[in-house]
Amino acid sequence: MTVRRRSPALALAMFTCAALPVAAQPRGDRALGEYLSSECVTCHQISGRQVGAVPAIVGLPEDAFVALMASYKRRERDSQIMQTIAGQLSEEEVAALAAYFGSLIPQR
Repeated sequence: MTVRRRSPALALAMFTCAALPVAAQPRGDRALGEYLSSECVTCHQISGRQVGAVPAIVGLPEDAFVALMASYKRRERDSQIMQTIAGQLSEEEVAALAAYFGSLIPQR
């Protein structure tokens, strides 16, 4: 039986990758997000176009959407309307909305 030795560089690379924290990926229910989205699209355009001061959220990466909603919930971002809305949503609902809006392609 032949024993195969790994190079020290390969062993170090494997150890480093195993030790790195894995970023939490929002895994929301896209169908639930679509159901919940009606209040969002009252102001945010489903086309993905920004209108006035209301930013586009269509096509926004899920992790960015979740982070934005969390910052509104913690009142770190200034918008009384969004602070109220974010404060009423559960983590599951935010993840679902992130999955839905992240899955859409903005119209140009």
